[in-house]
Amino acid sequence: MSVRAATVAAGLVVLLLHPDDLIAQQSLTTARQLYASAEYKDALSMLDGLLKTNPVPQDRQTIDLYRTFCLVALGGMNEASSAVDAMIAREPLYHPNLDEIPPRLRTLFRDARQRVLPGFIQQRYLAAKTAFDRNDLRGATEGFTLVLIALSDPDIASAAAQSPLADIKTLASGFNDLAVRTLAPPPVQQVESTPASAGPPTATRSVSHADALPAPTPTITRTPVIYTKDEADVIEPEAIRQSLPPFAGRVVAERSGVLEVVIDETGSVESATMIEAVDPAYNRVVLAAAKTWAYRPARRDGIPVKFKKRIQITLDPGR
Repeated sequence: MSVRAATVAAGLVVLLLHPDDLIAQQSLTTARQLYASAEYKDALSMLDGLLKTNPVPQDRQTIDLYRTFCLVALGGMNEASSAVDAMIAREPLYHPNLDEIPPRLRTLFRDARQRVLPGFIQQRYLAAKTAFDRNDLRGATEGFTLVLIALSDPDIASAAAQSPLADIKTLASGFNDLAVRTLAPPPVQQVESTPASAGPPTATRSVSHADALPAPTPTITRTPVIYTKDEADVIEPEAIRQSLPPFAGRVVAERSGVLEVVIDETGSVESATMIEAVDPAYNRVVLAAAKTWAYRPARRDGIPVKFKKRIQITLDPGR
């Protein structure tokens, strides 16, 4: 049995690949099949060949991930550790699907993140602060948001709670809020004013300055905006960590449900709601897991915004 997640959306997405990209995808698929068949040396040789073709970043991570699988299977733990370090250095927020990772490799990735992320966070904070100081507020919000996402990684929770990372979190959050407020357009305001008198006054008299009453202060209601995929000018959030927990039980027939999450301006999940239930016990597990997910936040005109996202969850039987 396996659990699949897909973003709920209408329509059909067609991917047009360049012939070279198509060949690379086919070779990568073959290498994965060789690994699944325990042909580790042949798979490693094919993956090494793919690295020489200058693959796109996403394919490069997948190639290196399966190279690491093969190296571990062949007993090359030191080389595998170096490969994981290179993957995290290349993309510090990278989190492979845990369902695909052998237990020994999970430890390698955790240790690599603990080594790499503190330095990455400090460098990105300094770059974001420099952008803020020169009034590049869009660049600053991008940098501070990336810092806050990295600080939320559970693998460095202990280090993030201590100085200097705890201090950086406080500073990054404050500067980011200030930059976002400066960039954001004024919120929609609704003014409630005192209704005018129904008719003319029955009597008039002169009013001295001492008798004057201050004008009533209007009541301003700020309506928070949460965007969805229906807004054409909003770039949707990109998942950094969105792994569904395994289902503890046996599934006889396919079952589906829909999870709705609100992702805030830092890429954290602010709230999670199961709007179409899958299983009472599994619903609770999914909701708890969703609170730990992380995203690159949605953006409107370059500014991080809140976003409501729906994810379809499917339990497949017999897989």
